[in-house]
Amino acid sequence: MVALHVPAIMAVERRAYEFPWTEGVFRDCLRAGYSGWVLLGRSDALLGYAVLTMAVGEAHVLNVCVAPEHQRRGYGGVLMHHLLDIARAHAVGTVFLEVRRSNGPAIALYSQLGFHPIGERRGYYPDDGRREDALVYALELTAGGR
Repeated sequence: MVALHVPAIMAVERRAYEFPWTEGVFRDCLRAGYSGWVLLGRSDALLGYAVLTMAVGEAHVLNVCVAPEHQRRGYGGVLMHHLLDIARAHAVGTVFLEVRRSNGPAIALYSQLGFHPIGERRGYYPDDGRREDALVYALELTAGGR
């Protein structure tokens, strides 16, 4: 992911989420040196993207998104496998992420990848005048782990 991808990322982000990240958040992630990746299809169409931060043996998946018209084709899994490979290459021991309690497809993917729930953050996500809880998941990448 580079700055030139941000306009296309924003177009997908706005279609995919009721409460999207801002362009500034993506640009800040790039400036900070976070691991950002895009998944491109034919004609360089943006299928999805992901952002990961790593420090002191831990990683945090900040954003994984597949364009709505390309969902349910395995692209989320492709992005997540790539992030996990990057984490392993950087000797990360544990990967964390948050997911909306209502996001059943993402929860199923994360569980399939070996993530397990370790807690929750009450009122973490905006939700049309209310706040929705986030479930916190972790995956150990240590010896013998996935």
